[in-house]
Amino acid sequence: MRHLILNVSILLALGGCGARAHDEEPLADTKAIADQLRANETKWNGLYAAKDAAGLAAIYAPDAALANPGAPLVSGSEAIGKAVTGFVADPLLKVSFASDRIQVAESGDLAYTRGHFTMESTDPGTKKLRKDSGNYLTVWQKQADGSWKAVEDFVTPGAAAAPAGG
Repeated sequence: MRHLILNVSILLALGGCGARAHDEEPLADTKAIADQLRANETKWNGLYAAKDAAGLAAIYAPDAALANPGAPLVSGSEAIGKAVTGFVADPLLKVSFASDRIQVAESGDLAYTRGHFTMESTDPGTKKLRKDSGNYLTVWQKQADGSWKAVEDFVTPGAAAAPAGG
């Protein structure tokens, strides 16, 4: 519940990003940040293709939370590292995702990407190939070194939503 309240608060804060007057300079180059987040997601896809557990775990901030379908919420570097290591150990694993919307706070320190994914993996019950698709929401936070790390990553199965502008 605490994560839900935090996520709603973050989204409400991001939603108010357009409240500045049009003649004022933005606090951050939100377009450049959105481009950087797109590049991060391209790299993330490559890390899944390479099954690079350490690289995947490094995408997350030390206090991040990850929620995958059918799995318990994991928080923190150690738990996320273990979850990702187990996930990429699947020999049939193939993951592909892309953002349909990127929203960046004018402050330039918080953003989210929302998009769709497809995944092939081993069905734990039948041990045969399983194909899934769905949607995700990742909240990103700018780190002290200027990099962007995922702080909340929520994945939900089902039909992918129609892309929105952004």
